[in-house]
Amino acid sequence: MKSFKKKLLVGALSAMVCCSFAYEAEAADSMEVSQIGTSQSVDYLVFVNKTHKLPDDYEAKLPLLTVRNSFGREFQIEPETYRHFEQLRTALKQKGIQVELDSVYRSVARQKEIVAEFTQKYGADYVKQYVAVPGYSEHHTGLAVDICLVVDGKVIDDNDEMIAQKEIFAQIHPLLAEYGFILRYPQGKESITGYSYEPWHFRYVGKETAKKISDESLVLEEYLK
Repeated sequence: MKSFKKKLLVGALSAMVCCSFAYEAEAADSMEVSQIGTSQSVDYLVFVNKTHKLPDDYEAKLPLLTVRNSFGREFQIEPETYRHFEQLRTALKQKGIQVELDSVYRSVARQKEIVAEFTQKYGADYVKQYVAVPGYSEHHTGLAVDICLVVDGKVIDDNDEMIAQKEIFAQIHPLLAEYGFILRYPQGKESITGYSYEPWHFRYVGKETAKKISDESLVLEEYLK
């Protein structure tokens, strides 16, 4: 989550879980991809939120790609999610909009390390407020994608600056379902999702499901009810 990222703001540690905050860059035309793991069945409707834990055996069965964004930052992501993200990214590029991966897969083990690190550094109250409980983050699924924007050669990834890009996201969000994604935390659904509006957080669920959710203005909690 970018909300998690923004609250931490601690130099080297933040680099482990999010993209850097200020840099100018020239975008490459494509991302470098190297495959790890093997292709296996993935539950594209796996449900994870603040009250629903990731299935214990999920990560062991999750195939992942190692990919690089246009700035050379490395991520891991589920293969079909990445394939459809690249299609979305290409379609947006044709509209003059550049999006890049900002945060994707984060293991439960890594989340536990983060909790331990920040508990020691900032205390348990801080961690409870700002750090996701290990096992309860959508980023464990490999199906969740946080993006950053590149506008006039400058990266925009700060929460408030991203939310201010209303015109850009008004062009992005209507295209999501066509490529199998949903806006996971939309406005007006905070009491259901448990999270504030995050225009940058997309979740891959497959085209058919994404269209149903989009057409009926649902969130995943409502669709799976």
